[in-house]
Amino acid sequence: MHKPQPAISREEFIALLDEHMPQVRQGGFAVRSLGYGCCTMDVAAGPETSRAGGTISGPTMFALADVALYGAVLSRIGAVPLAVTSNMTINFLRKPPLRALLGEARLLKLGRKLAYGEVLIHSDGDSEPVAHATGTYAIPG
Repeated sequence: MHKPQPAISREEFIALLDEHMPQVRQGGFAVRSLGYGCCTMDVAAGPETSRAGGTISGPTMFALADVALYGAVLSRIGAVPLAVTSNMTINFLRKPPLRALLGEARLLKLGRKLAYGEVLIHSDGDSEPVAHATGTYAIPG
């Protein structure tokens, strides 16, 4: 079965982030891949992303989930900078070691005004998730 092409390319998504959310790249986040309804991003471990106890901070994991899900949404609707998070919930499952994290976002439902998806976050090189997020994006128009 043929899988449709994403409505925005990885390069177009990166350019959109650079223009409208430069803090994403400045924060050490990177887009690994973008497909139809999915997006994988990573964030490097470092002083900006760590917290006491030798782990990655919760706000860093939340930001990774939010931006990765944004990529998954835009992969279906195209470059819509004003699509915004309307709800997001994250469950922290285990303490990640202080190394890069991957966020794998998958769009589960796309409607005219809302998009819903999930993000599994795990440490680079480890298949066990350290966090699971679900979120809803509001689509303008």
